[in-house]
Amino acid sequence: MPDHKSWLIAFLILWCDFDVSGKQYKISDIEIQASDPIFWDDSKLAQSIMMELSDLKQAVQAWTGLENRSNNLRELVKLALDEEDDSLVDSLTSDINDIDQELSDREFDLLLSGPNDERNAILAVHAGAGGTESQDWAQMLLRMYLRWAERARYTASIIDTSPGDEAGIKSAYISVEGKYAYGYLRADRGVHRLVRISPFDSDHARHTSFALIEVLPEADDAIDVVINPDDIRIDVFKASGHGGQSVQKNSTAVRITHNPSGIVVSCQNERSQFQNKEYAMKVLRARLMELESKKRDDEQAKLKGEHVAAGWGNQIRSYVLHPYKMIKDHRSGYETSDTGGVLDGELTPLLRAYLKFSITDQ
Repeated sequence: MPDHKSWLIAFLILWCDFDVSGKQYKISDIEIQASDPIFWDDSKLAQSIMMELSDLKQAVQAWTGLENRSNNLRELVKLALDEEDDSLVDSLTSDINDIDQELSDREFDLLLSGPNDERNAILAVHAGAGGTESQDWAQMLLRMYLRWAERARYTASIIDTSPGDEAGIKSAYISVEGKYAYGYLRADRGVHRLVRISPFDSDHARHTSFALIEVLPEADDAIDVVINPDDIRIDVFKASGHGGQSVQKNSTAVRITHNPSGIVVSCQNERSQFQNKEYAMKVLRARLMELESKKRDDEQAKLKGEHVAAGWGNQIRSYVLHPYKMIKDHRSGYETSDTGGVLDGELTPLLRAYLKFSITDQ
């Protein structure tokens, strides 16, 4: 029989980390707020708070249910050991393994407890220097994240793409919708390096390519960001394809410039100007929220004397396709030789390895 003491200790540690009593207090506080007649005056804010209440209740219910199962199983294990009853070994072993797996899942829930982790995500892919090689690599990464979202049952949609000169893409933005989309994908922010035999080189030489991944939490326009209409300029233009040629007769693509910050976003993937404007505003809100967050982080870094590395100087992962096959995360140390699987969207083990590392490294 597995060591029942180990999972009991693990449960107690995770129970303390989860802070059930603190969350129960927050549930009571929200329920008191919701009983106030003026609570629903701001319907968007109220809906957001009620969604938080629902998530809190589900999380507490899962933990208290696990506590009850653990207590019952502990008593059964104690009884079987006291009476030296071997007939229950197989059944108890199965139950212990089930709880052990559930503890592992609950442990991972704690890794996704950041302030924005439950939100939808906006992911951007930018090709590095190197022309067609890097642009093709950026296209490969875009496909990888779209396949991962599909495997993880998230809803992913392309917001905007800037086609490469000959192949691939110069940049792309995608929206990934679903609970913990940002919590997972934030693990992949940084520079991704590819080593392979170039399909574009007639000499079949080995090339190294780079691409930068940015990940932003989607902003809640009801709470997080207020944009003054006077602060933005909206331009419309015809969508373009490879080489810059126009692919539509009507001007449906939208470019929005936020004058105070200088941020420029565009969207040309949808067929209607209205939809492109909506997506562009979504990206703008996310970028403005990220800008404010970065300002706060920079101020804290200055107080602590920390150095904040520039995006292109932060190489996080290597994908080697020649002379051997290996993908290695340089932060967590996680390695796999299944390059084909990862590039086809089998990303979750890499993401989880980094998230666990990020907790233990603090």
